[in-house]
Amino acid sequence: MATPTVFSQVLSLGHHETFHRCVERYRGDACIKSFTCYDQWLAMAFAQLTARESLRDLEASLSARRSLLYQMGFRGRVVRSTLSDANERRDWRIYADWAQTLIKRARKLYAAEPFALELDQTVYALDATVIDLCLSLFPWAHFRSAKAAIKLHTLLDLRGSIPIFVTLTEGAVHEVNILDELPLEAGAIYVMDRGYLDFARLGRFNQMGAFFVIRGKTNLKFYVVESRPVDPSSGLRCDQTIRLRGFYSKQDYSQSLRRVRYYDAEHSRSLVFLTNHFGLSAIQVCEVYRARWQIELFFKWIKGHLRIRSFVGTTENAVRIQIWTALSTYLLVAILKKTLKLKPSLHEILQVISVTPFEKVPIPELFARFERDSLTTEITLDDSNSLF
Repeated sequence: MATPTVFSQVLSLGHHETFHRCVERYRGDACIKSFTCYDQWLAMAFAQLTARESLRDLEASLSARRSLLYQMGFRGRVVRSTLSDANERRDWRIYADWAQTLIKRARKLYAAEPFALELDQTVYALDATVIDLCLSLFPWAHFRSAKAAIKLHTLLDLRGSIPIFVTLTEGAVHEVNILDELPLEAGAIYVMDRGYLDFARLGRFNQMGAFFVIRGKTNLKFYVVESRPVDPSSGLRCDQTIRLRGFYSKQDYSQSLRRVRYYDAEHSRSLVFLTNHFGLSAIQVCEVYRARWQIELFFKWIKGHLRIRSFVGTTENAVRIQIWTALSTYLLVAILKKTLKLKPSLHEILQVISVTPFEKVPIPELFARFERDSLTTEITLDDSNSLF
């Protein structure tokens, strides 16, 4: 049996039956004679994996190897006008649901990944990133008077850097509003920046048996109930049990809070953390917040390696489809890395796939060759350096 293309091998990790159930849920292929939702997904995934910048670029790339398209899963011809129309009209929830099925698979694969802290609890980081848009092309994406943007709100599982909750809003929507729709897991720890400090909304964490660690604000009004000793050499300055005394805040959050203050000598700044978790040590509270920076790295990674900064469509539906297919592609590459036990980083895997989508080589063999070439290059560089 002939070896399928590298692109087909990557896409085969997605369960076709599950994708078609997502399509049927929203009647995505109703009255469609050619170029189905699966064709659309394949085209958008190809654009992500090979860094295509426009529909014209995508059409030209696929047309150049038209004889291979059927083997790669395409059943309809990829024409930019047809793909543009599909992105504008087909329900974006098809691709959001598809991404959710990939999230479940990826989380199982990365459940045993080592974490910076020895904690039995799951730790999530919640944050949002702004994607700037042109106001004249995206007038629906309200942000500022002379600027358009959308916000990508993400809840990241810090064990494996897998996004488990993603929602897209206009840039003008404040991050704190996402706490109303955030799915909470009993016993888990949610790490957030101070932009999410809303005591009425944080009270829901106690009701659901979840924990939070969040940056405190300098104008917080409180009184100290109990103060515990700390080791100043570790950077800790205080570990207190407090109660809020602001008129509104104490009504919104009537229970005790823990306040930990830490001095960051490297950056000469003092950081205050608030949490409802009294079982962690004070230094663990600080380390849990430090791990939040993984979500900043995640945003930097997807903006740098996936196509979510320039869009092939201008409608809200087209933008949502492109972002969800980008996240699905990220998840597929993460699943590929874990399933085949590949050593290269996600960035290196993407780079190799981007230049070999039409090659008919088993992926393990392809990356074994990549590792040998990388090792040879390192040895050559070491030898050349030794001459000087």
